[in-house]
Amino acid sequence: MASAAEQLAQNLNFGAFAKASELKKRIWFTLGALLVYRLGTYVPLPGINPDAIAGIFKQAQTGILGMFNMFSGGAAGRLAIFALNIMPYISASIIIQLMTSVSPTLEALKKEGESGRQVINQYTRYLTVVLALFQSYGIAVGLEGSPNVVHDPGMFFRISTVITLTGGTLFLMWLGEQITSRGIGNGTSLIIFAGIVAELPAAIAGTLELSRQGAISIGVILIVLVMAIAVTAVIVFMERAQRRILINYPKRQVGNKVYEGQTSFLPLKLNMSGVIPPIFASSLLLLPTTIAQFYATSGPQWLQTMTAALGQGRPLFMTLYTALIVFFTFFYTAIVFNPTETADNLRKQGGFIPGIRPGERTASFIDQVLTRITVLGAAYLALVCLLPEMLISYVALPFYFGGTSLLIVVSVTMDTVAQIHGYLLAHQYEGLVKKAKLRGKKR
Repeated sequence: MASAAEQLAQNLNFGAFAKASELKKRIWFTLGALLVYRLGTYVPLPGINPDAIAGIFKQAQTGILGMFNMFSGGAAGRLAIFALNIMPYISASIIIQLMTSVSPTLEALKKEGESGRQVINQYTRYLTVVLALFQSYGIAVGLEGSPNVVHDPGMFFRISTVITLTGGTLFLMWLGEQITSRGIGNGTSLIIFAGIVAELPAAIAGTLELSRQGAISIGVILIVLVMAIAVTAVIVFMERAQRRILINYPKRQVGNKVYEGQTSFLPLKLNMSGVIPPIFASSLLLLPTTIAQFYATSGPQWLQTMTAALGQGRPLFMTLYTALIVFFTFFYTAIVFNPTETADNLRKQGGFIPGIRPGERTASFIDQVLTRITVLGAAYLALVCLLPEMLISYVALPFYFGGTSLLIVVSVTMDTVAQIHGYLLAHQYEGLVKKAKLRGKKR
């Protein structure tokens, strides 16, 4: 079976893609959904001054506002209806998952399977509404505090802004779920991916124009380009890295037949949490600091000091960002992989790790290995996300594109390509099964 799968994987071509009608439908649906998202990033909020907003973001395009604008696909810089993007939904998912670990009720729902998962998803949606209402109201009040941004400040502007931004977030939440179920890949990650990629051409063109004017040297651009290529290579290598645990299966007799013992591997990815920790960490840091920056010009001194301390490349921002990435790496790994459950399944199937007794000892060994590789995975994520940001801040590029953005782009691309290959492989298997059935009928 493995050799057949490898042979099919090697024979994947455009001819197979042309015959996979279901895959083409999913790709077209995904592209159409992302196009709708991009169009929404250009629909502005009512009652604002676009020139004043552009001036605010131009002054802080390399800092935390630039980071927020990059993740929103430029919608924040234009104060479009999708300015909040899908970040409230991500924040709600974080809170619900944290509560699942400490709440017996939610933990019981999680163990109920699909029905329990649907209830938890519904709770996540409700919490998304609450967070979006709170955050959009904070942005509305912050906009009124900024000079020459709002044409007619007052309660009507606040209500319309809250309804518009909250509605935009809920629409993106629904759109992401549709992409996940009817398209290709994780809808939430693809929406963030599309926003980052869409802003790159304009940012690159602006950088080249500054280089032509002499504001940025060619050497700096080459250094950043080499750094981006090197980080991309590291991401690809680390995302594919695995720690394989040897599993032995003894001889077994079924009826009169005796089956030989088999050997396989339990693969543990070095970065089992994927791109989730940087996204979670960014969502927890971005919105509070963005609202604080809107208030900073007219707020108290302590708020201005805190906002400055949370700027890109500052020690406080780096420390909080690193701590959140490490925490969510361990937290999400604990959610997606259960050593005790894995050890129990191995024992039921008759498998064992050489030199380790089945059951509790096996679970302890797997947990120990998982903890060690998760430490490496957390360190890798922290370095990839922070080192490019410090270098880019040092060379003072006129746009934000740090390691977090690069990690999201590369990881989502790899996951999407893997899913496309999976659909093509399944389609070719279906073709082989149909041919086998036709041959059987002819005989």
